[in-house]
Amino acid sequence: MTIDAHQHFWIFDEERDSWITPDMKVIRRNFLPEDLWPVLKANKVDGCVAVQASQNDAETEFLLHLAEANDFVRGVVGWVDLKAVNLYDQLERYSQFEKLKGFRHVAQGQPEGFLLQPEFIRGVGTLVAFDFTYDILIYQNQLKEAFNFAVKLPNVHFVLDHIAKPLIKAQELQPWADDIRRLAELPNVHCKVSGMVTEATWMHWEKADFRPYLDVVFEAFGTERIMYGSDWPVCLVAGEYEGAKGILTDYLSMFSDDEVRDVMGNNARRFYNLDI
Repeated sequence: MTIDAHQHFWIFDEERDSWITPDMKVIRRNFLPEDLWPVLKANKVDGCVAVQASQNDAETEFLLHLAEANDFVRGVVGWVDLKAVNLYDQLERYSQFEKLKGFRHVAQGQPEGFLLQPEFIRGVGTLVAFDFTYDILIYQNQLKEAFNFAVKLPNVHFVLDHIAKPLIKAQELQPWADDIRRLAELPNVHCKVSGMVTEATWMHWEKADFRPYLDVVFEAFGTERIMYGSDWPVCLVAGEYEGAKGILTDYLSMFSDDEVRDVMGNNARRFYNLDI
């Protein structure tokens, strides 16, 4: 069972999706389940987890609607205002949706201290009451803050998205590597090997460019806390789905069959409690 633990859907809106800049023209259009399913089948991927791309309640409803209509969308990571006064009531309502597995806030690029706001920490801590997970989306310079954030919430199941976006294009490992190792010391933190190609030289990367980063992540988290994610369709600005997936599958050729199965599907199934 192979699970793509990180992909997105959207109906493109130039104002809302302003992060999709003109140089990313290949993804300045709609991407829906009917676009993804043929790609997954061609790459022998059995299902996926749809992750929020917009910061509003409508995004969560949109993804839940798509998941309900498409069996291969096994789970949803939505958005909710984690600082809302009525957060508990909102989560109680969301807990009725079996495919809603967790939440994410786009924290990358936020001012220093964003993750450490007491209201935000309290909100993320509330997720535990409903067995919801939290995806950490940050840049590599926010890893120290992410550690200080996660250490305050030992009961929350965290997963770090996109290995925290290291400077792959510049082939810089430090201080990212040391900060990753420190974050991985927390047993409740997992890591998605996803979103790497967009941090490299678009369309001109080599698989060898990613090996030093994969070495660090696998040494730090071990095969029991790593999951595969494509970051489709964002990955398309830097390469095709097959090529991006091949970076990880080639790297995994040195691992046992059980370890490969864990990274490519079992860990995501367990972390997000997917009904498979």
